[in-house]
Amino acid sequence: MTEPTRATERAADKAPGSRRLYQQIADRLRELIRQGQFGVGSRLPPERELALQLGVSRPSVREALIALEIAGCVEVRMGAGIYVREAAVSGADSAATPGLGDSPMELMQARAMLEGSLMAPACVRASPEGLRPVREAIDEMRQAMQAGRSALDADRRFHLAIAALAGNSVLERLVAELFDGRYSPIALQLSAQTDTRQNWQDALREHERILQALEARDALAAQVAMQHHLLSAHERWAGNQLSD
Repeated sequence: MTEPTRATERAADKAPGSRRLYQQIADRLRELIRQGQFGVGSRLPPERELALQLGVSRPSVREALIALEIAGCVEVRMGAGIYVREAAVSGADSAATPGLGDSPMELMQARAMLEGSLMAPACVRASPEGLRPVREAIDEMRQAMQAGRSALDADRRFHLAIAALAGNSVLERLVAELFDGRYSPIALQLSAQTDTRQNWQDALREHERILQALEARDALAAQVAMQHHLLSAHERWAGNQLSD
């Protein structure tokens, strides 16, 4: 079993009392559907309206809608909206929305804080040999994109190579665990619906800027570049709504 697979299982298997915000929002939406506010086959209101109605953020609504899609309660028709399915009202006494991994948005914010703090020690150890795995990961990412394959595994190798360069095995393990949240069901579904070729091209350029700062051993520039990259990734997910 691979590390991402084990991480996926860990991410999707939380203690029963641990209810993530997207689960709570999904439960509230299911209740509104069962009460008849949104009928089977009807189109749900846009994300911004649901967010205002429920008093939560649009990204949190997006995660809840994806959880409902995975559960078969709604159907996302790209460019046409999100529609209620029969499963949303059947089995009304069934268990609440299951956990599908940590919030992808929160994970990206956490990664920005953690990985940004590793750039100074990484710069100290940034020898040509030490940077070789970082360069190789960028090359693998570029090759995957050119071949039309997923670049996610190469993206993982890039971030773990930098974490290893920082020289703290505990922090390296934390970086791996946070990144592997991207293999959870909710994160993979969010990526499938909001990632674009342009997004990956932007990410590749951001990786190249991080490498340039490491090569220059410019700790401040490296920290800024890493935090900008991860917060930009967060915004790319948050900005591409499922419904207008």
